[in-house]
Amino acid sequence: MQTRFKFAVLIAIVGLAAYGGNVLAAPGPQDELAAVRRATAQFHRVEAAIAAGYELGYVNGDGARIIDGCIAHPMGAGAMGCHYFNKALIDDLVVDVLKPEGLVYASSPSGQLKLVAVEYVVPGPNSNPSGPAVAPTPFGMGMHILVPQVGFHTLHAWIWSHNPAGMFAHWNPEVTCP
Repeated sequence: MQTRFKFAVLIAIVGLAAYGGNVLAAPGPQDELAAVRRATAQFHRVEAAIAAGYELGYVNGDGARIIDGCIAHPMGAGAMGCHYFNKALIDDLVVDVLKPEGLVYASSPSGQLKLVAVEYVVPGPNSNPSGPAVAPTPFGMGMHILVPQVGFHTLHAWIWSHNPAGMFAHWNPEVTCP
């Protein structure tokens, strides 16, 4: 019996060594989300987001500004809020979790905009044939095309506000549009 125990300990040690001793320290989704919070904390003031290249809505290829107001679910499942997008980050066709393409703000009780979520956006094949053939999976989560006419893969992460529907849900029942 002692031999089996020693053998199990030896296997565990070899396994730790094979992974550089970092088995227990491997980053998980919570670590990644904490890193996103640190990277986006500077954008609590919408003026800082604007200074960094984010703007309300998105200007499409026809020059029309879209998604330029508070977005509410048409069937009462809550809202998303106001989206400030960085067009350069969307157009680069890459998703970097530390550089979200969108910042989502909701009105606070005092009427001020409050940062509530980040949004990852990559053009789908209908909006940019050069876009990725397969949507990226930030945090291991699949991105979805919500509006086929627009054709962007998106994923929200409600890192600055609780969302009872889930961290990565599109709609938040606690967010309302004025």
